[in-house]
Amino acid sequence: MAKPLQYVGQGLFYALFFGVIGYFSTWPTYTYLQPDDTLIKLSFAHAAQHKEPCRERTPEELAKLPPLQRKVTTVCPSRERADVVVELEMDGKQLYHVVMPPNGFARSGTSNIYRRIPVKAGVHTLKARLKDHIGEEFNYEHEETVNLAPGRILVIDFKSATGGFVFRNKNTTQG
Repeated sequence: MAKPLQYVGQGLFYALFFGVIGYFSTWPTYTYLQPDDTLIKLSFAHAAQHKEPCRERTPEELAKLPPLQRKVTTVCPSRERADVVVELEMDGKQLYHVVMPPNGFARSGTSNIYRRIPVKAGVHTLKARLKDHIGEEFNYEHEETVNLAPGRILVIDFKSATGGFVFRNKNTTQG
């Protein structure tokens, strides 16, 4: 008689366990974005300019070097790079500002940024600026009027080879 009661108790325990798991798998509900919101993702890695200018070796300097070292004609006194400053404005108001130091022990790597900024949907004028050198002025700037639909994602990327900032709309269901 102990075996059937044991099986019934074990079945009740499993049913209770599955009920708790089922309940918490559907509640509380997770809302990725509010119905009238959209998301701006600022995401990129960029290597700033060197803090000190590099120079070309003279022919006399190259002649003094061993033959295998003569291929490197540019000399940089320091590997250290400048901080990268990024600003993002929406409709004339500053939305985000960051000063990113370069990675690495010698501060010679890239500066990485990943930022999620939820904003209200609608037509907005976005202005992105980047400074990657020692000085006051921004050397990359992009302004664009975008229609941010509810539930969409605007990805802001930076590619210095193609001239600077790139704005791309994505659907949240696409990831």
